[in-house]
Amino acid sequence: MTTAQTTPPPPMRLRELVFGAACAAALRASARLGVADALAEEPMAVEDLAAAVKTEPRPLLRLLRALSCYGVFTEEPDGRFAHTEMSRLLREDDPHSLRDIALWCTEPWTWDAWPLLDEAVRTGGNVVEGLYGKEFFTYLNEDAPESAAVFNRAMTTSSEQSARDVAALLDLSGSSSVADIGGGQGHVVASLLDKYPAMHGALLDLPRVVDNALPRLTEGGDLADRVRVVPGDVRAAVPVKADVYVIKNILEWDDDSTARTLANVIGAGGPGTRVVVIENLVDDTPSMRFSTAMDLLLLLNVGGAKHTTASMLSRLSAAGLVVDEVRPVNPYLHAFDCHVPG
Repeated sequence: MTTAQTTPPPPMRLRELVFGAACAAALRASARLGVADALAEEPMAVEDLAAAVKTEPRPLLRLLRALSCYGVFTEEPDGRFAHTEMSRLLREDDPHSLRDIALWCTEPWTWDAWPLLDEAVRTGGNVVEGLYGKEFFTYLNEDAPESAAVFNRAMTTSSEQSARDVAALLDLSGSSSVADIGGGQGHVVASLLDKYPAMHGALLDLPRVVDNALPRLTEGGDLADRVRVVPGDVRAAVPVKADVYVIKNILEWDDDSTARTLANVIGAGGPGTRVVVIENLVDDTPSMRFSTAMDLLLLLNVGGAKHTTASMLSRLSAAGLVVDEVRPVNPYLHAFDCHVPG
Protein backbone atom coordinates (compact mmCIF):
# COMPACT_ATOMS: atom_id res chain seq x y z
CA MET A 1 0.00 0.00 0.00
CA THR A 2 1.28 3.45 -0.96
CA THR A 3 0.46 6.44 1.20
CA ALA A 4 1.38 10.11 1.38
CA GLN A 5 4.79 10.48 2.95
CA THR A 6 5.92 12.48 5.98
CA THR A 7 8.75 14.97 5.48
CA PRO A 8 11.97 12.97 4.94
CA PRO A 9 15.50 14.02 6.00
CA PRO A 10 17.16 16.75 3.88
CA PRO A 11 19.19 14.51 1.53
CA MET A 12 16.11 12.52 0.53
CA ARG A 13 13.92 15.62 0.41
CA LEU A 14 16.33 17.24 -2.06
CA ARG A 15 16.30 14.09 -4.18
CA GLU A 16 12.50 14.30 -4.23
CA LEU A 17 12.52 17.98 -5.14
CA VAL A 18 14.75 17.51 -8.18
CA PHE A 19 12.17 15.04 -9.44
CA GLY A 20 9.38 17.59 -9.05
CA ALA A 21 8.81 17.46 -12.80
CA ALA A 22 7.78 13.82 -12.43
CA CYS A 23 5.00 14.79 -10.02
CA ALA A 24 3.80 17.57 -12.34
CA ALA A 25 3.89 15.21 -15.31
CA ALA A 26 1.97 12.56 -13.37
CA LEU A 27 -0.74 15.07 -12.47
CA ARG A 28 -0.96 16.17 -16.09
CA ALA A 29 -1.18 12.57 -17.34
CA SER A 30 -3.89 11.75 -14.82
CA ALA A 31 -5.91 14.81 -15.84
CA ARG A 32 -5.55 14.12 -19.56
CA LEU A 33 -6.48 10.47 -19.13
CA GLY A 34 -9.51 11.34 -17.01
CA VAL A 35 -8.52 8.97 -14.20
CA ALA A 36 -10.27 10.96 -11.47
CA ASP A 37 -13.46 11.15 -13.55
CA ALA A 38 -13.43 7.40 -14.16
CA LEU A 39 -12.73 6.42 -10.55
CA ALA A 40 -16.01 5.55 -8.87
CA GLU A 41 -17.08 6.47 -5.36
CA GLU A 42 -16.02 3.03 -4.19
CA PRO A 43 -12.40 1.82 -4.57
CA MET A 44 -11.60 0.25 -7.94
CA ALA A 45 -9.14 -2.35 -9.12
CA VAL A 46 -6.44 -1.06 -11.43
CA GLU A 47 -7.61 -3.41 -14.18
CA ASP A 48 -11.12 -1.94 -14.11
CA LEU A 49 -9.84 1.61 -13.99
CA ALA A 50 -7.44 0.93 -16.87
CA ALA A 51 -10.30 -0.41 -18.97
CA ALA A 52 -12.34 2.70 -18.21
CA VAL A 53 -9.59 5.13 -19.30
CA LYS A 54 -8.20 2.89 -22.08
CA THR A 55 -4.68 2.35 -20.74
CA GLU A 56 -2.51 -0.62 -19.90
CA PRO A 57 -3.00 -1.72 -16.25
CA ARG A 58 0.65 -1.97 -15.20
CA PRO A 59 1.75 1.53 -16.29
CA LEU A 60 -1.44 2.97 -14.78
CA LEU A 61 -0.57 1.25 -11.49
CA ARG A 62 2.83 2.95 -11.55
CA LEU A 63 1.21 6.34 -12.22
CA LEU A 64 -1.30 5.91 -9.39
CA ARG A 65 1.34 4.81 -6.91
CA ALA A 66 3.47 7.84 -7.72
CA LEU A 67 0.52 10.19 -7.19
CA SER A 68 -0.57 8.38 -4.02
CA CYS A 69 2.77 9.33 -2.45
CA TYR A 70 1.57 12.94 -2.61
CA GLY A 71 -1.94 12.26 -1.36
CA VAL A 72 -3.51 12.29 -4.83
CA PHE A 73 -5.48 9.00 -4.78
CA THR A 74 -4.86 6.39 -2.12
CA GLU A 75 -4.01 2.70 -2.40
CA GLU A 76 -6.13 0.38 -0.26
CA PRO A 77 -4.64 -2.66 1.53
CA ASP A 78 -6.18 -4.94 -1.12
CA GLY A 79 -4.48 -3.04 -3.95
CA ARG A 80 -7.51 -1.11 -5.15
CA PHE A 81 -7.37 2.69 -5.48
CA ALA A 82 -9.73 5.27 -4.00
CA HIS A 83 -10.31 9.00 -4.10
CA THR A 84 -8.78 11.53 -1.73
CA GLU A 85 -9.75 15.17 -1.25
CA MET A 86 -7.06 16.17 -3.74
CA SER A 87 -7.87 13.60 -6.41
CA ARG A 88 -11.50 14.75 -6.45
CA LEU A 89 -10.24 18.21 -7.47
CA LEU A 90 -9.05 16.65 -10.75
CA ARG A 91 -12.62 15.71 -11.66
CA GLU A 92 -14.29 17.87 -14.28
CA ASP A 93 -17.61 17.82 -12.44
CA ASP A 94 -16.27 18.83 -9.02
CA PRO A 95 -17.53 22.32 -8.07
CA HIS A 96 -13.99 23.20 -6.93
CA SER A 97 -12.24 21.46 -9.83
CA LEU A 98 -8.61 22.35 -10.50
CA ARG A 99 -8.27 20.10 -13.53
CA ASP A 100 -7.88 22.90 -16.07
CA ILE A 101 -5.45 24.75 -13.81
CA ALA A 102 -3.37 21.56 -13.47
CA LEU A 103 -3.29 21.30 -17.26
CA TRP A 104 -2.46 24.98 -17.76
CA CYS A 105 0.52 24.87 -15.39
CA THR A 106 1.93 21.86 -17.26
CA GLU A 107 1.23 22.86 -20.88
CA PRO A 108 3.94 21.99 -23.46
CA TRP A 109 5.40 25.52 -23.50
CA THR A 110 6.19 25.25 -19.77
CA TRP A 111 8.48 22.28 -20.42
CA ASP A 112 10.36 24.38 -22.99
CA ALA A 113 10.63 27.39 -20.68
CA TRP A 114 11.51 25.99 -17.24
CA PRO A 115 15.02 24.77 -18.26
CA LEU A 116 15.83 28.40 -19.18
CA LEU A 117 15.00 29.80 -15.74
CA ASP A 118 18.67 30.55 -15.08
CA GLU A 119 18.71 32.75 -18.19
CA ALA A 120 15.59 34.59 -17.01
CA VAL A 121 17.18 35.13 -13.58
CA ARG A 122 20.39 36.46 -15.16
CA THR A 123 18.61 38.88 -17.50
CA GLY A 124 15.41 39.67 -15.58
CA GLY A 125 13.41 39.17 -18.79
CA ASN A 126 11.10 36.53 -20.19
CA VAL A 127 12.44 33.64 -22.27
CA VAL A 128 9.34 32.91 -24.34
CA GLU A 129 10.07 35.53 -26.99
CA GLY A 130 13.49 33.97 -27.53
CA LEU A 131 11.96 30.51 -27.75
CA TYR A 132 9.11 31.28 -30.12
CA GLY A 133 9.99 34.62 -31.68
CA LYS A 134 6.91 36.42 -30.44
CA GLU A 135 5.19 37.77 -27.33
CA PHE A 136 3.67 35.09 -25.12
CA PHE A 137 -0.05 35.65 -25.73
CA THR A 138 0.55 36.22 -29.44
CA TYR A 139 2.32 32.86 -29.50
CA LEU A 140 -0.55 31.18 -27.69
CA ASN A 141 -3.26 32.55 -29.94
CA GLU A 142 -1.37 32.12 -33.22
CA ASP A 143 0.70 28.97 -32.74
CA ALA A 144 -0.75 27.07 -29.77
CA PRO A 145 -4.56 27.30 -29.93
CA GLU A 146 -5.03 24.23 -27.74
CA SER A 147 -2.90 25.83 -25.01
CA ALA A 148 -4.83 29.07 -25.48
CA ALA A 149 -8.07 27.17 -24.93
CA VAL A 150 -6.65 25.54 -21.79
CA PHE A 151 -5.57 28.97 -20.53
CA ASN A 152 -9.06 30.39 -21.09
CA ARG A 153 -10.70 27.49 -19.26
CA ALA A 154 -8.21 27.70 -16.38
CA MET A 155 -8.72 31.45 -15.98
CA THR A 156 -12.49 30.99 -16.08
CA THR A 157 -12.29 28.32 -13.38
CA SER A 158 -10.01 30.44 -11.21
CA SER A 159 -12.18 33.53 -11.66
CA GLU A 160 -15.39 31.69 -10.84
CA GLN A 161 -13.94 30.26 -7.64
CA SER A 162 -12.22 33.41 -6.39
CA ALA A 163 -15.12 35.72 -7.36
CA ARG A 164 -17.31 34.06 -4.76
CA ASP A 165 -14.66 34.70 -2.10
CA VAL A 166 -14.24 38.33 -3.17
CA ALA A 167 -17.98 38.97 -3.03
CA ALA A 168 -18.21 37.35 0.40
CA LEU A 169 -15.36 39.54 1.71
CA LEU A 170 -16.32 42.97 0.38
CA ASP A 171 -18.91 45.11 2.09
CA LEU A 172 -20.21 47.52 -0.56
CA SER A 173 -23.46 48.33 1.21
CA GLY A 174 -22.77 52.08 1.09
CA SER A 175 -22.04 52.15 -2.64
CA SER A 176 -24.31 52.28 -5.67
CA SER A 177 -21.84 51.26 -8.41
CA VAL A 178 -18.79 49.04 -8.89
CA ALA A 179 -16.34 48.66 -11.77
CA ASP A 180 -14.43 45.45 -12.46
CA ILE A 181 -11.15 46.68 -14.00
CA GLY A 182 -9.40 44.17 -16.25
CA GLY A 183 -12.09 41.80 -15.03
CA GLY A 184 -11.98 39.16 -17.76
CA GLN A 185 -15.37 37.63 -18.36
CA GLY A 186 -16.90 39.49 -15.41
CA HIS A 187 -17.20 36.90 -12.66
CA VAL A 188 -16.35 39.39 -9.90
CA VAL A 189 -18.83 42.06 -10.99
CA ALA A 190 -21.52 39.42 -11.49
CA SER A 191 -20.98 38.04 -7.98
CA LEU A 192 -21.14 41.54 -6.49
CA LEU A 193 -24.31 42.44 -8.40
CA ASP A 194 -25.87 39.20 -7.14
CA LYS A 195 -24.98 40.20 -3.58
CA TYR A 196 -26.31 43.77 -4.01
CA PRO A 197 -29.49 43.73 -6.14
CA ALA A 198 -29.75 47.55 -6.28
CA MET A 199 -26.16 48.07 -7.43
CA HIS A 200 -25.01 48.85 -10.98
CA GLY A 201 -21.69 47.74 -12.41
CA ALA A 202 -19.22 47.90 -15.26
CA LEU A 203 -16.77 45.45 -16.77
CA LEU A 204 -13.67 46.81 -18.52
CA ASP A 205 -11.17 44.66 -20.39
CA LEU A 206 -9.61 44.19 -23.80
CA PRO A 207 -12.07 43.82 -26.70
CA ARG A 208 -11.18 40.18 -27.37
CA VAL A 209 -11.78 39.44 -23.68
CA VAL A 210 -15.12 41.18 -23.15
CA ASP A 211 -16.35 39.68 -26.43
CA ASN A 212 -16.57 36.53 -24.31
CA ALA A 213 -18.16 38.16 -21.27
CA LEU A 214 -20.56 36.08 -19.21
CA PRO A 215 -23.92 35.75 -21.01
CA ARG A 216 -25.55 37.08 -17.83
CA LEU A 217 -23.89 40.46 -18.48
CA THR A 218 -24.76 40.79 -22.17
CA GLU A 219 -27.99 41.47 -24.02
CA GLY A 220 -30.71 39.14 -22.83
CA GLY A 221 -28.86 38.22 -19.63
CA ASP A 222 -30.42 38.66 -16.20
CA LEU A 223 -27.82 41.30 -15.21
CA ALA A 224 -27.63 43.11 -18.56
CA ASP A 225 -29.76 46.07 -17.47
CA ARG A 226 -27.47 46.72 -14.47
CA VAL A 227 -24.03 46.45 -16.09
CA ARG A 228 -21.98 48.13 -18.85
CA VAL A 229 -19.51 45.98 -20.75
CA VAL A 230 -16.73 48.30 -21.93
CA PRO A 231 -13.91 47.23 -24.29
CA GLY A 232 -10.59 48.93 -23.68
CA ASP A 233 -7.02 48.72 -22.39
CA VAL A 234 -6.87 49.76 -18.73
CA ARG A 235 -3.27 50.90 -19.23
CA ALA A 236 -4.46 53.46 -21.79
CA ALA A 237 -7.69 54.73 -20.20
CA VAL A 238 -10.47 53.86 -17.75
CA PRO A 239 -13.65 55.37 -19.28
CA VAL A 240 -15.82 54.18 -16.41
CA LYS A 241 -17.12 56.13 -13.41
CA ALA A 242 -17.96 54.15 -10.25
CA ASP A 243 -18.02 54.40 -6.47
CA VAL A 244 -15.78 51.34 -6.12
CA TYR A 245 -13.13 49.96 -8.46
CA VAL A 246 -11.98 46.34 -8.10
CA ILE A 247 -8.63 45.48 -9.68
CA LYS A 248 -7.90 41.78 -9.41
CA ASN A 249 -4.74 39.94 -10.48
CA ILE A 250 -3.67 42.34 -13.22
CA LEU A 251 -0.99 44.48 -11.52
CA GLU A 252 1.72 41.95 -12.37
CA TRP A 253 3.20 43.81 -15.34
CA ASP A 254 6.19 46.15 -15.44
CA ASP A 255 6.09 49.09 -13.03
CA ASP A 256 5.16 51.60 -15.75
CA SER A 257 2.06 49.63 -16.79
CA THR A 258 1.01 49.25 -13.16
CA ALA A 259 1.48 52.97 -12.50
CA ARG A 260 -0.50 53.95 -15.60
CA THR A 261 -3.38 51.65 -14.69
CA LEU A 262 -3.63 53.00 -11.15
CA ALA A 263 -3.40 56.59 -12.40
CA ASN A 264 -6.21 55.93 -14.87
CA VAL A 265 -8.44 54.47 -12.15
CA ILE A 266 -7.74 57.38 -9.81
CA GLY A 267 -8.44 59.87 -12.58
CA ALA A 268 -11.72 58.19 -13.49
CA GLY A 269 -12.98 57.88 -9.93
CA GLY A 270 -11.77 61.09 -8.36
CA PRO A 271 -11.42 62.02 -4.66
CA GLY A 272 -13.15 59.71 -2.19
CA THR A 273 -13.31 56.78 -4.59
CA ARG A 274 -12.71 53.35 -3.08
CA VAL A 275 -10.20 51.12 -4.87
CA VAL A 276 -9.80 47.45 -3.94
CA VAL A 277 -6.69 45.74 -5.34
CA ILE A 278 -6.62 41.94 -5.06
CA GLU A 279 -3.40 40.00 -5.66
CA ASN A 280 -1.44 36.87 -4.86
CA LEU A 281 1.47 37.66 -2.56
CA VAL A 282 4.83 35.95 -2.29
CA ASP A 283 5.28 36.65 1.39
CA ASP A 284 3.35 36.11 4.61
CA THR A 285 0.72 33.85 3.09
CA PRO A 286 -0.29 30.18 3.46
CA SER A 287 0.20 29.75 -0.31
CA MET A 288 3.92 30.58 -0.47
CA ARG A 289 4.91 27.54 -2.52
CA PHE A 290 2.12 28.13 -5.04
CA SER A 291 2.58 31.90 -5.23
CA THR A 292 6.37 31.82 -5.57
CA ALA A 293 6.08 29.16 -8.31
CA MET A 294 3.58 31.34 -10.18
CA ASP A 295 5.95 34.27 -9.70
CA LEU A 296 8.72 32.36 -11.47
CA LEU A 297 6.34 31.28 -14.24
CA LEU A 298 5.40 34.94 -14.81
CA LEU A 299 9.09 35.75 -15.11
CA LEU A 300 9.47 33.07 -17.78
CA ASN A 301 6.47 33.86 -19.95
CA VAL A 302 5.82 37.62 -19.75
CA GLY A 303 8.61 39.01 -17.58
CA GLY A 304 6.05 39.85 -14.89
CA ALA A 305 6.11 39.35 -11.14
CA LYS A 306 3.92 38.67 -8.15
CA HIS A 307 4.12 41.18 -5.33
CA THR A 308 5.25 41.14 -1.74
CA THR A 309 3.11 43.04 0.74
CA ALA A 310 5.72 45.82 0.81
CA SER A 311 6.05 46.10 -2.97
CA MET A 312 2.28 46.29 -3.42
CA LEU A 313 1.95 48.90 -0.69
CA SER A 314 4.74 51.00 -2.21
CA ARG A 315 3.13 50.98 -5.66
CA LEU A 316 -0.28 51.89 -4.30
CA SER A 317 1.15 54.70 -2.20
CA ALA A 318 3.28 55.98 -5.10
CA ALA A 319 0.14 56.13 -7.22
CA GLY A 320 -1.48 58.40 -4.64
CA LEU A 321 -3.78 55.92 -2.93
CA VAL A 322 -4.27 55.67 0.83
CA VAL A 323 -4.28 52.04 1.96
CA ASP A 324 -6.87 51.56 4.69
CA GLU A 325 -6.66 47.80 5.25
CA VAL A 326 -5.02 44.63 3.97
CA ARG A 327 -7.05 41.44 4.41
CA PRO A 328 -6.83 37.84 3.19
CA VAL A 329 -9.54 36.90 0.70
CA ASN A 330 -8.68 33.19 0.84
CA PRO A 331 -5.45 31.19 1.30
CA TYR A 332 -3.93 32.55 -1.92
CA LEU A 333 -5.34 36.09 -2.38
CA HIS A 334 -5.11 39.34 -0.38
CA ALA A 335 -7.23 42.49 -0.73
CA PHE A 336 -5.69 45.96 -0.40
CA ASP A 337 -8.62 48.25 0.47
CA CYS A 338 -7.74 51.83 -0.52
CA HIS A 339 -9.27 55.23 -1.20
CA VAL A 340 -8.41 58.26 -3.29
CA PRO A 341 -7.68 61.18 -0.91
CA GLY A 342 -9.13 64.63 -1.30
